[in-house]
Amino acid sequence: MSSKPDLSAKTVTGLIEASAAAAPETPALIYGDQTLTFAGLAGQARRAAGGLSSLGVRPGDRVAFWLPNTTAYVTLYLACARLGAIAVAVNTRYRASEVGDIIGRSGAKILVLWPDFRGIDFPGILADVDPQALSKLETVIVYSEGDEAPSLPLPGVRTVAWDRVARHARFDKDHAIAEGGCNIFTTSGTTKAPKFVLHGHAGVAGHAQEVATHFGLREPGTVAYLGLPFCGVFGFCQVMAVLAAGKPTVLTSAFDADDAVRLLEGHGVTYFNGSDDMIDRMLAVMGNRKPFRQVRSAGYAVFNSELGNIVKRADAVGLTLTGLWGMSELQALAARRDPEASAETRATPGGSLISPTAQVRVRDPESGTLLGVGDAGELEIMGPSRMLEYYGEPAATAAAVTEDGFIRTGDLGALESDGGFTFLSRMGDVLRLGGFLVSPAEIEAQVQAHPSVESVQVVAAGSAAGNRAVAFVITGGDGAFEEASVQAYCAERLAKYKVPARVVAIDAFPVTESANGIKIQRAKLRDMAEELLRG
Repeated sequence: MSSKPDLSAKTVTGLIEASAAAAPETPALIYGDQTLTFAGLAGQARRAAGGLSSLGVRPGDRVAFWLPNTTAYVTLYLACARLGAIAVAVNTRYRASEVGDIIGRSGAKILVLWPDFRGIDFPGILADVDPQALSKLETVIVYSEGDEAPSLPLPGVRTVAWDRVARHARFDKDHAIAEGGCNIFTTSGTTKAPKFVLHGHAGVAGHAQEVATHFGLREPGTVAYLGLPFCGVFGFCQVMAVLAAGKPTVLTSAFDADDAVRLLEGHGVTYFNGSDDMIDRMLAVMGNRKPFRQVRSAGYAVFNSELGNIVKRADAVGLTLTGLWGMSELQALAARRDPEASAETRATPGGSLISPTAQVRVRDPESGTLLGVGDAGELEIMGPSRMLEYYGEPAATAAAVTEDGFIRTGDLGALESDGGFTFLSRMGDVLRLGGFLVSPAEIEAQVQAHPSVESVQVVAAGSAAGNRAVAFVITGGDGAFEEASVQAYCAERLAKYKVPARVVAIDAFPVTESANGIKIQRAKLRDMAEELLRG
């Protein structure tokens, strides 16, 4: 692995233009029976930029992407970058309250969606969004794949077909600047509303080029597979790194284990990343096939605490899995375990920072003292992949970034003797559900709004289906408590993966007394939740 990555591109536009100049006829994106070369992708991005510009998109404007993985997503993202606009990622599984919050607080003037993707009632979800949250929305760009798109319940908002945007005259100017913002990802914290993590061109482009070098993606014959959603930093950072390397990515709009195995074999995939859940499902369907025979690099992140043996199971069928670490504020693929290390080491969360200029340290959260090797405390990390800010929240930004530029990660960890670190757990109570970080306060707010619930605590627990939310409630109020009723109430307001797998009434929350008062024993609740899901 080289310690001298190519960092010549200072913007996202510069990155894609450099790859298009170096390998114009190399496939960049393979999506179903569609193949788009680097020259084709760069050209389409210029036309899409022209289309967006004709719709009034200017530098600094926000464009919301409520869209699964498609070539249109990547093309529109690159078009936004050229215009100096900011792409706002919206998970396709979000419900009305979540979508409305993101569009409203970001002030997005354009929304892009595929209204009939996988039979999800996107128009119905939009109809339930508070109209005030959509007050700044001017245009909806409708993507489809052959079927006639349903009408959208948005009076006064212009609707434009993706094809019209894609066929527009080219926009050849470039408003991208290194220090300008280009991406907003949502993340969870201790409040009900997610924070908006704003990344800039230099951070995105630089990190993509460092990942391309560190992961060996520039090697001849590299072919990547992406089953992770582009709306999250895990999938986004993989795509950008492969684009920076000038190599092909095989895209799927949604992960399916059988399709993944077939695509790995059929395209000779050498590189992919996934969650432990995804890898587990791929191992379960491979049968007599050997889909991993050409894979040189496969990274994974721990989303399901019950799959602790996934690295050894993968080793047994010829797939060398390597643990990865990242976070929205520092981008994904920020740290990696040594692919040559033992299975035990590769399965230990944490790793070494991939950027030669990044730094990690550990601080005692109570005394503020910096700690040495092996002592557990809060991880603080600084590097070129760092966010610009929490968009619109200067106080939150100041609280998250130290005076000398380190991100306070909120992760409990310890330094290792070789300069890497071990991730131990989250410092707070943020949940990891469905591959995404979720604030328990967000789920608790919806559960507590049910008329039969007086108070609630939500924790996460591992199950055969992955980590799931479990709500413990103290009943009261006007209605009779029924678990199914509370779950149905949440399902109307939250993404499916946030809906509690169990809602259990208890007489009182377990508590302990400390110097700072009485605290709820969330660790005990987690133990109770694990037992419930095992049963």
